[in-house]
Amino acid sequence: MTGGWIVVASAEHVARGVAGGFMQAGHGKLAPLRRIAAGDAVICYSPSTTLGDSDRLQAFTAFGVVQEGAPYQVDMGEGFRPFRRNVAWHQARQVPIRPLLERLELTAGVPNWGYRLRFGVVPIGAQDVAVIAKAMGVEADGGLA
Repeated sequence: MTGGWIVVASAEHVARGVAGGFMQAGHGKLAPLRRIAAGDAVICYSPSTTLGDSDRLQAFTAFGVVQEGAPYQVDMGEGFRPFRRNVAWHQARQVPIRPLLERLELTAGVPNWGYRLRFGVVPIGAQDVAVIAKAMGVEADGGLA
């Protein structure tokens, strides 16, 4: 299994992307999507259910694999033109992050683990992808190379 990316977004925004077969990152910015390659795992982490809500969901909410093709821009109206990448989303259950914190290389032994997610798109190694995939019930290879 290859490495991948944790993408931070509200569960509501993640659900829209899963339904549409795409991902956005950093409020639709292009730069983070250019760093992600076809075949990379994308795991969505949702600090809350709705953007700006303080419900503290703190869960992994989607698991997918980035498809071939460059980032593309869409017009959502009112001047909002975010960039997206196509993703093949897998059946996956929502999993709270806290029980996994000490098992992930990204967060093990890090008291302020949320600080590591502040950039919104965070690279992770194959071991972390495997731990999260297993917890979410995604097939062992997750469809990954």
